[in-house]
Amino acid sequence: MKKKTIRPGLAACLPALAFLLLIAGCASQSPVLYPNAQLRAAGDERAQADIQICMQMANAYIKLNPAGEVARDTAIGGVGGAVVGGAIGAATGSFGSGIGVGAAAGAAAGLVHGIFKTSQPSPLYKSYVDRCLREHGYEPMGWQ
Repeated sequence: MKKKTIRPGLAACLPALAFLLLIAGCASQSPVLYPNAQLRAAGDERAQADIQICMQMANAYIKLNPAGEVARDTAIGGVGGAVVGGAIGAATGSFGSGIGVGAAAGAAAGLVHGIFKTSQPSPLYKSYVDRCLREHGYEPMGWQ
């Protein structure tokens, strides 16, 4: 008797996808300040408040649209996955299911990539925040 192989569908992958989204959401960065006279005088609490103010100003000025980028990355991933899945399916004799599985996997990968990418500040956003902090007397050294 031949054993039937069960392929996990997209529903079986949802817990892993949710975990990846959680990790991606926790990956946001903030500026690191050099401990100059301004930072010592202001203290950590005030410096963090100033960082938040500069970040809010950057968001208002730049008017980011991360949802559009995530949707684009998801669509690109789905199309790319369908092409790869179709090629693998054609080679293994299951072209139709290969396209479906490849599209689902590619879309999921594109979604995770898009969310991770939008959780990272853009160079323009970082530049705006750094300049704002310098105008307040701080010396940004980088982001982490």
